[in-house]
Amino acid sequence: MPLSRFGGKEELYRTLFETAPDAMVVVTHDGEIVLANPQAHSLFGYTLPDGLHGLSIEALLPLDVREIHARHREHYMAHPRVRPMDGGYELTGVRCDGRAFPVEVALSPIGHDLFAASIRDISATQRVRQALQHARYDNYLARLGRLLLESSRDESTSISVPRLIAEALDVEAVVVAVGLPGAAVLSIRASHGVTPALAETLLEAFACDRLTDHLVDFRSAGVWTLSRSAADDLPCIRTVLEAHGFADMAIVPLIDDRQPTGFVLAMSSEPDNCDNDKSNFLRLTSHILAAAIQRSRSEEQLAHIHRLDALGQLTGGIAHDFNNLLTIISGNLQMLEANHADDPAARAMIDSGLRAVDHGAALTRKLLGFSRRRSLTPRPLRPQRVLDELGEMLLRTLGERIRLSVDCAPELPAVLADPSELETALVNLALNARDAMPEGGGLRITARAYLASPLGDDDLAPGDYVAFIVADTGTGMSPEVLKQAMDPFFTTKVAGKGSGLGLSMVYGFARQSGGRVRIESMPGQGTRVELLLPASPLSVPDEDEGETATGSHVPPSHTRVLVVEDEPEVREVTTGLLRSLGYDPVEASHAAQALEQLHLDPSIRLLFSDVVLGRGHSGFELVREARVLRPGLPALLTSGYAYASAGAKDAERAGIQLLSKPYHQDQLAQALAQALEKNVPR
Repeated sequence: MPLSRFGGKEELYRTLFETAPDAMVVVTHDGEIVLANPQAHSLFGYTLPDGLHGLSIEALLPLDVREIHARHREHYMAHPRVRPMDGGYELTGVRCDGRAFPVEVALSPIGHDLFAASIRDISATQRVRQALQHARYDNYLARLGRLLLESSRDESTSISVPRLIAEALDVEAVVVAVGLPGAAVLSIRASHGVTPALAETLLEAFACDRLTDHLVDFRSAGVWTLSRSAADDLPCIRTVLEAHGFADMAIVPLIDDRQPTGFVLAMSSEPDNCDNDKSNFLRLTSHILAAAIQRSRSEEQLAHIHRLDALGQLTGGIAHDFNNLLTIISGNLQMLEANHADDPAARAMIDSGLRAVDHGAALTRKLLGFSRRRSLTPRPLRPQRVLDELGEMLLRTLGERIRLSVDCAPELPAVLADPSELETALVNLALNARDAMPEGGGLRITARAYLASPLGDDDLAPGDYVAFIVADTGTGMSPEVLKQAMDPFFTTKVAGKGSGLGLSMVYGFARQSGGRVRIESMPGQGTRVELLLPASPLSVPDEDEGETATGSHVPPSHTRVLVVEDEPEVREVTTGLLRSLGYDPVEASHAAQALEQLHLDPSIRLLFSDVVLGRGHSGFELVREARVLRPGLPALLTSGYAYASAGAKDAERAGIQLLSKPYHQDQLAQALAQALEKNVPR
């Protein structure tokens, strides 16, 4: 198209200026707008023809950047060839009504004293760019979720996870540090772009700055960045980062059971490299990682519970059979003792044998504790009182090298537990902790409230619990040792220093009490054991009830007793002990024979039966059927399983006593006398 149509160059330039699709302004060396096209007036909301004429170019920018922009403009206008601005810069523009919007500006010199600025609204472009960035982060989050879901253990992601995070954030290095909940020491579980030397110095810097103490504050802040913090924050970590060429880092905590258990750390060579989008990505990443770690731990705990339950069934059966053998041995030794009371040599051998029986009985009690077949007498207890008494005892027991601290959260509900077994469990845990700190260390025992939800980690029934937590700073356990820690007879101690039944007893006590035991441990970071027991719906009496005194034995006067036992040798020993006590025993090998004896012999005054009978019957069922024939018949049951047997609670309410095997003759005499004296409900 010929230029003559536009009436010369001046007219051509004016036409191009006024019809350009972008906003165009011409400014002087001082920044005064001397010319603006209609698109500029429309973009910034000013009226034609002279709304922008005479204004400073800085009037189109936010107040807080006007002074900086003026200095930048003056420098460029003084040296237009040194720092050209014609490449386009993204700034924030301000319309005449005060609304801000993103713009891209390109500046070009016109002659010696004028400069032309081309301004474009990039709101739509920026939204598209942000949408693409969000989609990119969403894609990385989906990949991270799939990676963690497909892995059987969180350790298997030690390389892939930090590399994926670093790629998404476009940073040089990422660290995932994990420890025990509330622990003072963390270890680097996974990393990318971190040399062994840097990893070692970072761990030292974490400890030097007590980073774990700050994690709770970081949690409330969301994502904490070094470049936006005070200059004196985390000085040791700053020094390490600077020495390795990093200008900034961002930290987001990993939350486990409502408290930090680790963090994700992203390190960048660029300062202030964590914008809002990156912060949001890091927060979401921390949620996914924390959930994956909790899921892995929960799966391991549940599998461990199932394995221990199966092992408990086997252990309980062995302990029951062993108790029957001990009953035979003990009964025969006691009868020999009565027949050789005047023979010192025989008496010494018999006493030695009885001591061995007692030792074996103690062993089976521990096994029954693990298999949850031990007699418990739970009652409401004050956690504060339990810990106060325990602390006094442990101060005398643990030694000066162990720093003991005992703490109970205020206003805890009463805990429903057998007081003796609870004390034994906590003492076992404390002694294990002491043994794990041969050079001394810290032992902290605390109690706090715990609420189990219906969607909990394991098969813990929903409701209120009291958690007793025993945490030490000892050597810790490897994952392989931790898997077997609660197995009966497993121990890492040298021969003769432990039976390997301490933790298994704690486990059995917790399960039988309706609670759980959870153990977390890491090599070099100590061990944390959480004993969960149900809260009591009843309050604790002002004065704890003492032990009720037992009455004296009632003379049997040749009372006829029906003995029901399917093991012939146990039955023979039992009848022998009864005769030596002055009773008149009648034998039966199974429930049907016992019922027949009761029908034929009205002189039988007491039923003494084993709980586990052959032919599909139990002692509890036998007592119920016997009392149909003979209402109010006194009964005494015996078992190597104790109260865990089916129907035990109903039997207790019906006035049936239970005597645990093996038993001494005086224990048998007392139990028989109490059974005969008891007012049996009709």
